[in-house]
Order: sequence, then C-alpha cells, then structure tokens
Amino acid sequence: MAKKNAFYAQSGGVTAVINASACGVIEACREHRDKIGTLYAGQNGIIGALHENLIDTSKETAASIKALKHTPGGAFGSCRYKMKDLKESTLEYERLVEVFRAHNIGYFFYNGGGDSADTCLKVSQISAKMGYPIQAIHIPKTIDNDLPFTDCSPGFGSVAKYVAVSTKEASLDIASMAASSTKIFILEVMGRHAGWIAASGGLAASEAGDAPHIIVFPEIPFVREEFIAKVQQTVAEKGYCVVVASEGASYADGALISGSLNKDAFGHQQLGGVAPTLASMVKHSLGYKYHYALADYLQRSARHVASKTDVEQAYAVGRAAVDKAVAGKTGIMVTIERGKGKTFSWTLGEASLAKVANVEKKMPRSFITKDGFGITQKARDYLQPLIMGEDYPPYKNGIPLYPKLKIVLAPKKLDTEFNG
Repeated sequence: MAKKNAFYAQSGGVTAVINASACGVIEACREHRDKIGTLYAGQNGIIGALHENLIDTSKETAASIKALKHTPGGAFGSCRYKMKDLKESTLEYERLVEVFRAHNIGYFFYNGGGDSADTCLKVSQISAKMGYPIQAIHIPKTIDNDLPFTDCSPGFGSVAKYVAVSTKEASLDIASMAASSTKIFILEVMGRHAGWIAASGGLAASEAGDAPHIIVFPEIPFVREEFIAKVQQTVAEKGYCVVVASEGASYADGALISGSLNKDAFGHQQLGGVAPTLASMVKHSLGYKYHYALADYLQRSARHVASKTDVEQAYAVGRAAVDKAVAGKTGIMVTIERGKGKTFSWTLGEASLAKVANVEKKMPRSFITKDGFGITQKARDYLQPLIMGEDYPPYKNGIPLYPKLKIVLAPKKLDTEFNG
C-alpha cells in the first residue's frame, strides 16, 4: 500500500510565529519519509483545499523551510473562512475529502484557533463516515491565548512581549512630556472576549505604581465613572496616566465600548475603536490632552521582538503534530503543559478536539486586581515566562531578512470546481 501524503493549512489571523509551526511540520514530515509522502499546503488556508490549490512543499529548499522559523505572517496564506455547520450542509466537507482522496492525502494538519479546531474535528468525523478516514491533528495558534486545555497558545507570548515592551517605551515618552503636554496615553490591543493580551501590558511595570496605571479587560464590566475617577486620581498622583485597553471591553449589559456593526466570516462583530472612545471620555470629563495608538496588526507581526519561548513552543507543536499522526493519533490538539516546579518548564501533551472545539479560556478573576484595573502577582507569575528570551531574525541592510517561498502548485486531479 502506497504511503499517504499530508496536508497542512494556516487558519485565521496569523502570528509572528505561525511559520515556526509550519517549519516544524514540514521538517518532521521530511524526516518521516518512510510513512509520509508529499506534504501539501493549502494556498490561503482551507480555501486552498476546497479549490484544490495545493502547494507542493517538496519544491522548497531545506534552507527556505528553516528560515520560516524566523519569518512572520503566513507563508502559505491564511483565511477567515467559516465552514458550514454539518446540520446545514455537508458539501464542503465532502469536497475536502474528495480533494484529499484525489491526492492520496491521509494526514490533515490544521494550524489555528478555536474555529479551526472545530473544522479539524468535523473533518476527522465525516471522512470516517465517507469511508476515507483522515488523521486530523490540530496545531494550536492564537494570539488571544484563549484555547482550552493548553497552558498557552503559540503566538501569544510574542504579542505579550510586544505589548509589554511598547507599553514600557510609550510610558517613558509620556512621562517626559506630561508636565506641559500629553497626560493620557491609551494603547488599544486585540482580545475579543479574553483579556490575556491587555494583561501582558502589566508586565511593563517593574514596581507598584509604574505604568500601565489602568488595564481595561473584557472580563470586567466597564463602568465609565470608575474609569474616569481612576484616571483623575492617577494624574493627580503621577502627573500622567497610561492605559492598556482590550478591544473587546464592554459594559455590564454586554454592549461593547466600541465596535463596528459589520461581522467577519465567522459571524464575529468586527472590533476596534476602544482607544479613541476612551480618549473622548477623558477629554470631555477631564479635559486632559491625550494620545492613543492601536497595536493592531503590528502586535501580531512583530517578529523582531518575538519571545524565544514562544518561537520554541510554536516549532515544537508543529513537529509533535506529525509525530502524533505517525503514531496513529487523530482528532486531537497538541497541547503545551507547564511544569510544576519553581523553574519554568514545559512539555507537550494532547487534548481531544471534542473537548477543545468552540471553548474559550478567559482570564481567571484571580489574575485581575480587586479594582478590576490591573494584574495580580499570580497573573505576573503566569505571564512572565511566556515573554522570556530574544530570538532575533537575521538582518540585511538594517532590515530583517525574510525568505520568499517558490509556492509551486501541484497539478489538479479533479474535473470539478468548487462553487462555494
């Protein structure tokens, strides 16, 4: 019996280290040539599989694949594409299996967050029902750090480092100008329902009273009067106030502080605008001069300040996915498990996708200070190891040197086109 080929795809918003996971997958597949044939990658994620646009990774050199470990973005293209619910239609999943069957693909590695975990689970289930079982392994990735059953999610540590560093540097800028100019600085960061990224801004503080003075979490209902009072008190005591705000912050009734009426492919309301909204509140209530910034895509693409811990974990989960597939595993997500000792350590494990899919891990209340505006020592102990270590990319002419892959598509084998 001919050995099976494999398929890898990147899903959702990319990170500074998702390509490190891709590197791990590809290098591991090449080492398992006795069991795995060609590894194909989906061009623009799962859409590539649906349209039979499969990138032949065997055409890429070992040096180019190795360089992915220090390259941000999604090397093969990612997408936000919501597969239909199986109760609504099975056509998309049947199309995936049809493409996989045509290309003798028996291994499916899906690199993404909660929605991709759900897709991965369904592929493993429906392929078995169709008589062409596919070993589906989910590779965790999300800057939001909201995947369950794993200590952290690859991609988060580097965003946390970027936000902590940016908060630290911006606070020094504001402090130097506060006497005669700007007194309020607000940094808006990503985080729909979970405040892990906002919390990481708290790592900028070396001691009590340091910036950031206020963190606005999605987990804590926003009260305008309490926020304004805290800003006023901080300016009175420090002369300035630095705020880190999560884009998903909302009032007690669930209404977002700021958000678009538009929705993405997953049905999620598009977020953004918290910083200017908070700034407007401060201006109208207190009259202070302010500045704000949106970390936006910068926070998730800043490979030049990536966490070494994050890079190593991202690479490791990619390799482990292949090892587990070769060992016969399917329907699981690779997990990161933190050691129990005082010295930070971690190992890799696994969790059933039936338990992972569509479950969000939010900040524990014990990680947030009693007043709801800061992080506790417990949170600091959890977060600090995840941003440790530097792993700079190579530079040329003062700019990071990032490779460009050949991106050679495999010949199509199906006569039909996907019309979804």
